[in-house]
Amino acid sequence: MKSSVYLKQINMKTKTKDKVKYFLDKYPSLKDDDNRLCSNIWLEELNDLNVIAKDNFIFLKLYAENRLTSAPSIKRARAKLQEEEPQYRGEKYNKRQGKLQKKWREDLGYQTRD
Repeated sequence: MKSSVYLKQINMKTKTKDKVKYFLDKYPSLKDDDNRLCSNIWLEELNDLNVIAKDNFIFLKLYAENRLTSAPSIKRARAKLQEEEPQYRGEKYNKRQGKLQKKWREDLGYQTRD
C-alpha cells in the first residue's frame, strides 16, 4: 500500500474522519472490516512517523485478520468493568461520573446531592 503521499499532503493532524473517508474511498472492502481499516490507518501513521518495521507490519496484519482483540472490544470491556467494579475506576471515570453526571441530572431537573 503506497498512500503515504496522502498523509504527507494532509498532515498527521488530519481529522480521523478524513482519514477514514480516504481509506474507504481507496479500498471499498474496508467498509465492512473495522480491523483492516484501523490497520491501514495505523500503518500509514507509523510510516509517516518513520517507525514502521517488520514487527509493526506483523502486528497490523494480525490485527487486520482478527487474530487480536479489537480496540473497541477492549474499550467496551474496560468501560463495563469500571461500571460494575469500582476498584478498576481511574481518575477520569470518577471525574466524569461526578461533575458530568451531576450536571446531566441538574439539566434534566433532578435534585442532586452536594
